[in-house]
This record gives sequence, structure tokens and C-alpha cells, in this order.
Amino acid sequence: MFLEGYEIRRNVHTYRQGDLNIAYDVNSGSLHILDDLTFAIVKVLEKLQEKGKPLDNEDVMNQLQTTEFNLSHEEVKEILSEMEQLQKEGILFSKEAEEKGPSYPAKPIVKAICLHVAHDCNLRCNYCFAGTGAFGGQRGLMDWETGKKAIDFVLEASAHRKHCEVDFFGGEPLLNFQVVKDLVDYGKKAAQAKGKTIKFTLTTNAVLLTEDIQNFLEEEDISVVLSIDGRPEVHDRMRPYANGRGSYDQVAPRLQQFAKKRPDSSPYAVGTYYYARGTYTHYNLDFDEDVTHLLDLGMKQISLEPVVAQPSDPYAFQEGDLPEILKTYDRLGEELLERRKKGEDFSFFHFNVALDKGPCLPKRLSGCGAGHEYVAISPEGDLYPCHQFVGQEEFKMGSLNEEKPSLNLGIVDKFRSAHVYSKSSCRQCWARFSCSGGCHSANQAFSGHLNDIYELGCELQKKRLEVALYMKIKEASLIAQQ
Repeated sequence: MFLEGYEIRRNVHTYRQGDLNIAYDVNSGSLHILDDLTFAIVKVLEKLQEKGKPLDNEDVMNQLQTTEFNLSHEEVKEILSEMEQLQKEGILFSKEAEEKGPSYPAKPIVKAICLHVAHDCNLRCNYCFAGTGAFGGQRGLMDWETGKKAIDFVLEASAHRKHCEVDFFGGEPLLNFQVVKDLVDYGKKAAQAKGKTIKFTLTTNAVLLTEDIQNFLEEEDISVVLSIDGRPEVHDRMRPYANGRGSYDQVAPRLQQFAKKRPDSSPYAVGTYYYARGTYTHYNLDFDEDVTHLLDLGMKQISLEPVVAQPSDPYAFQEGDLPEILKTYDRLGEELLERRKKGEDFSFFHFNVALDKGPCLPKRLSGCGAGHEYVAISPEGDLYPCHQFVGQEEFKMGSLNEEKPSLNLGIVDKFRSAHVYSKSSCRQCWARFSCSGGCHSANQAFSGHLNDIYELGCELQKKRLEVALYMKIKEASLIAQQ
């Protein structure tokens, strides 16, 4: 048979979402809507293969006898022949990509830095991975000289690359706004002198996002990530001030004001963009209500992430939460489709999927590039693989205070080796080229190893991708009807 030796479940994901039977061809990125009969036959083929039985027409017929379909051999043969034709066209049961890890230059080329200009914060968010801003150390702000060294480092470490990225992070970076302003000015001039450009981003809780600061961000084309969790009661429960008072009433109006200043923003976080970024926890498993709340506030670019927490944390997801979370993603997909039908323009980050112009294969295998293409820099000038690892001594990669700052190549190799093909769970997963093996920090925190997955994160990623692909089909249908 034409599928002999082909691992169906690993390379073609078939599932039901809403009113559709969907087949996602992993290696080509092709999407197919299947009728009930074809869907049933693919599932039979999967079952036969898992049992180690030959994939021939007779076995397919015998298995189909247990379904509601009353088919002749000729009908089965015709459907299988159509599948074989799609395989020849390379759009279903397509050839699997050669299992080969990404290749990198011997010396890391750092294209982006996360610049921790503030290890302090004016909020005390309950789930904060940064220890409410201090990252497990002393509270403090980055000085100008350290920031200047960081800019010089990325311009040098980016080698031949013409474009670099600098993300002002914290804590709350607006607590150190004058240094941010000075570094933007210095960075643009220093980059220009080297024939390069720097793309600046700033992540803020918006408490200090005055109109003057908003205007500065606009004038300097700085992209902005705005932190808000959704409905007032949800936001205030997890994102209070140090005195316990909620921050929603101060934050929400400033986000609305800024969103109006920047009405055009990329759904894929490229160019000069903004998006409202929140976190959902065990306390708001109905987080679809928080997404729609943000839409109704006027936020057009939204990301709502699941909390990553230890089981002992009261807001951590509990046993039995997963089914409810999956249902919420289903509801959210349908709600967003209804809004699309009404002509609303918005983007929900986790439902964005590019089938035709997605990332290159190395990026799909390894993900974000933390630890070699991207590093975080503490206020003291210490280098770490990403913002999530800052303060963890075992992951300290170097220091800007060295005469010639460089990255610890042992740690670099660990992160370069943490790709899809080095993770046994990922190698068999249909979502491997979209998930890229999950978040390095979450994997390390929950398994103690970069190459072992965070299982809950994996399940959520697969569900989001299923809904995203379903929405892709539905939205294409809406466009066709216009």
C-alpha cells in the first residue's frame, strides 16, 4: 500500500473541531477538510498501523464494518486512490523532513538582548517569576554605563547581522525611564555608526505610562508589551500594589489611551507593534471572558498565557483543570469567529498560525534561540540565556564587566542541543514544528532538564494549534464569501 512504512499519526494529525473534520499535514503544512467517510478511513489506517498490521484494503474493509458506513471494496479503493494522488502532489501524507538538527556557527551570533534596566517593581504580582521584580536578589536599577556596555555588546556580538533587537525589561522598566531614554538615543547613534539598526521593545505594567512617555514611545518607534490580565476582579486579584490595592483602575485607561495612539499593529509582533499581554491561572479558567473583555476595551492585539507555577502555589493549575481549559479554548475560538463575521479586526497571539510563510526549519526545530541568539542582561551586567533564567547562578553565561565579554560555550551548547529531535516526546508529536519543543525555562523548571518537556504546556500548545488551524479554515471561508 502507498502508506507502507509511513508513520501516519506522527505526520498527519486528524481531528474534529467544531463542525469540521480536519487533517493537518505536518511536513507540508497543508490543511484538508475531510468528509466523515474519509475521516473514518484515515482513523482506521492509524489504528491498523498502531497494531502493527499491514495496511491493505481487506483490513480497512474489515475495520469499517464496525462503523455506520456500508462500503464496497471499490468505494474504499477509490478513496485510497484519491489519498495516494494527494501524496504524490506532496500535500497529504507528504514526505517527512530529514531528521537533522539545526546547524550554527562556532561562535554564537547574538541578535537580541533582554535588558533588565530595573530589578524593582511598583506592583506585587502574585505569580511573578521574578520574585516581584528582584529576581531573587537585591532590588535595584541598571546604570547608564552598564546599559551602554550592553548596547555595545549586542552590536558586536551580532557580527554580520544588520538588525539587532533590545527589549527593555524588569521588574518595571519605567522606574528607570531616564536610562531607557538615554540608551535609545545612544543605541540608535551607535548602530548607525556600524551600519546597523536596533529594534527597541519595552514591557510595562502601564502604571507609569503617562502621556509624555506614550508620546516618547511613539516618536521613537518602540514596540510595547502592556501587561493586563483581563476583567477587573481577575486583574486585581493577581496584580496588586504592595499595599494590596488593585491596579486595574490605573492601568486600563492608560492601555486604552496608548492603543488609540497605535491603531495599526502587526498580529505577528513584527515592525512597530503593541500587544496586551496577560496571564490566566486556576482562578480564571473561563479566561475567554478576559480576552473578550480586553477586546471590548479596544485592545486589538492580545496574548493571554497560562501561568507556569509549582503545584504548591494556590493559583497553579490543579488536577482536573485541563478539560475545562480545553473547553475554554474551544469557546474562545467560536467567539472570535463570531466577532470576525461582524467585521471586527484583532489578533489573538496564540491563534496566529502562518502556513505559507512560517519560520525556517532551524527555527521550527529550536524555538526562540535563547542562550545563543538571545540573552538577558541583569542590572549588574551578568549574562543569562533569557529573562526567565536571570538570577540562577548555574545559568550565568558571562559578564559585561569582563574585558572582552563572551558567552560560556558549555551553556551555549546545552541550549543549542535542546531542539525537537533531541526530545523523545517531541520526535513523535504532530505539533513538533509549531511548538519547537516548548519553553526552555518551563521544561527546566518542571523536569530539571532542558530536553524533557513540560507536559501541561505541551497539551495546551496542541489544543491552541488545533483551534488556530480550525479558525484558519473558517476565516478563509469568510473571505471567500465576501
